[in-house]
Amino acid sequence: MGYMIIQAEATGEQSHIASGRNLFCSSVQLNCGTNFNNTIRNRQHGGRHTIPRQRPERKFKKEGKDKEKVSDEKPDDIEKIKSYTYMESEPEDDVYLKRLYPRRIYEVEKAIHLLKKFQVLDFTNPKQGIYLDLTLDMASGKKKKVEPFASVISLPYPFASEVNKVAVFTGTASEIKIAEENGAAFAGGADLVKKILDDEVVVDFYVAVPEIMTELNPLRKKLKKRFPKTTRNSIGRDIPKMLELFKTGHEIVVDEERQNFLSTKIATLDMPSDQISANLEAVINEVYRHRPQNLGPFVVRAFLRSSTSEGLLLKTDSLLPKEVETKEAT
Repeated sequence: MGYMIIQAEATGEQSHIASGRNLFCSSVQLNCGTNFNNTIRNRQHGGRHTIPRQRPERKFKKEGKDKEKVSDEKPDDIEKIKSYTYMESEPEDDVYLKRLYPRRIYEVEKAIHLLKKFQVLDFTNPKQGIYLDLTLDMASGKKKKVEPFASVISLPYPFASEVNKVAVFTGTASEIKIAEENGAAFAGGADLVKKILDDEVVVDFYVAVPEIMTELNPLRKKLKKRFPKTTRNSIGRDIPKMLELFKTGHEIVVDEERQNFLSTKIATLDMPSDQISANLEAVINEVYRHRPQNLGPFVVRAFLRSSTSEGLLLKTDSLLPKEVETKEAT
């Protein structure tokens, strides 16, 4: 306080003594770290706000070269997978490193022989199923693709013990009688359609005569791929022939999610090798029936396996139907 009175006398302005008292800062300002000298200077010049404390500037690291230097200095933690060259000769022992040898490709007869041998060595079920897994080339052009298909075939050597349930769509009483006499699980017209929509009737396959197809439109979304189609041989006038096919027929379907993969059971392991081979050939012929004419090799990869064994890679050239082989040769 004495300091401000002396300053007022030196300047000769006694009137400013009272106003000089207002130049002092409150204890709150001092405790908050306000710069005392700056506050006095601002009050003398009529300023109301204090000069904010200047914080030291942050130093940011330059991106680019600095980052490159840091990344170069860091050791590579990811271990690189070593590439091995294949051995020229085949493995002599039963146990060997797979990465040193290319995957073996088998003829159909050799693959069936090995599957039977695996069953004996592993003490597994001798009546287990044999499956054929096919990877297909479904691209028929740059933008077009082959639609996933489903069909029913009659295998040369059926192995299923159960008979499929088949429903026949027809509107005439005589055809309904023929269907029932030949083993149809259900037969009828509009009344049968209503029962299927209400989930009162569920069967394995559905066949129909051409005249009733317009009445079956409400079933398209419900039956989906099982809806009667000419390409699947499920539409026709020969009811006994259709029932014979679908009651004992074998269905092959392309997977809806993968759209280029087909897996189907073709036999059981206790069947003779020639019967297994014949069923496999029948499935391949049916698959190539859906192949567009302008398309090249349809089967990209084929594996034969049992329920408990690994898949054995088959030679795709030997799986081509005879008609396809002659066309490609020419």
